[in-house]
Amino acid sequence: MTKVNIYYGGRGLIEDPTIYVMDKITEVLNELNVVVRRYNLYEDKKGISVLPKTLKEADAVILAASVEWFSYGGLLQQFLDACWLYGDKETIQSLCMMPVVLSTTYGEKEASLQLTKAWELLGGKPCDGIEAYITDPEDFKANDGYTTFVEKRVELFYRTFTGKLETLPSSNSLSPDTLSRPLSIDLTPQESEQLSEYVSNDQYVQKQKEDIQELSEIFRTLLGDDEDPMSSSDPYIRALSSHFHGIPDISVRFTLEITDEDRCLYITADGDILHCTYKQPKNFEPHVTMKLKAELLTQIIHGETTLQSAFRTGNVIAKGDFKILRSFDELFRFE
Repeated sequence: MTKVNIYYGGRGLIEDPTIYVMDKITEVLNELNVVVRRYNLYEDKKGISVLPKTLKEADAVILAASVEWFSYGGLLQQFLDACWLYGDKETIQSLCMMPVVLSTTYGEKEASLQLTKAWELLGGKPCDGIEAYITDPEDFKANDGYTTFVEKRVELFYRTFTGKLETLPSSNSLSPDTLSRPLSIDLTPQESEQLSEYVSNDQYVQKQKEDIQELSEIFRTLLGDDEDPMSSSDPYIRALSSHFHGIPDISVRFTLEITDEDRCLYITADGDILHCTYKQPKNFEPHVTMKLKAELLTQIIHGETTLQSAFRTGNVIAKGDFKILRSFDELFRFE
């Protein structure tokens, strides 16, 4: 039985026109004897990191998004990040993807293009999608011409992923072999899948944090006063430590330059071990250096925004490996 997975990155609002389009797509595909499985990312935000393994059960993929103010939102980006970090690239290379982006403001075509480029960079094959600017959802539903367009586009997508039509090659598909190098070791698809399960397993992560905290106290006692005296009382360090979700076999270093306080926070995440200090460690070479204000850092640790969102809006200036920059929000989850 042919299967299609829909990954919906909107908020699930009843007036969201994307939901109507997804329902129409499902109806058309069911008539073509296609089983459709929809994953609403807002329903299980902590489980997004394990969703790439669901790609193995699909013959094609639809990425559906709602543009409410800028781009396609953070949930769909988290899913694509998880595909990049933990997904089976061989599986993705065999999958056609149709973007579905409906906007109640400006930017539906740009968001659709971003989804297309992201899927190509992952190695997948994008197809012509559905993009629309909607002022009144009810008028959109009542327009027979719009409904016919959606039906025809779905039928074209069906003919493409069932092998009846070819897609033209793109230069973006050349990038994954050179870009998708792991940070430290090569992982098999099975190991990547297991790693994604560890990332989403709160009990496992909490137990690891407790063990590391106990070891940290032992070593702090043995080292005496050599540690930074501010580490135990500083609110930034406390927040980073309490929201840290280490990823096994991943070692990254960040420098946070707090511009209006004229000081730097040096962060080392080595697997499940976290070290934060205002004293620059010996031979410390960060993968990413970021400049931001104290007020913005406070908003990040309170869960009001993410570092990636602040970077996209220009409130964070960063230099270094931007792939590692994206991992910051995976390592520190302020929810």
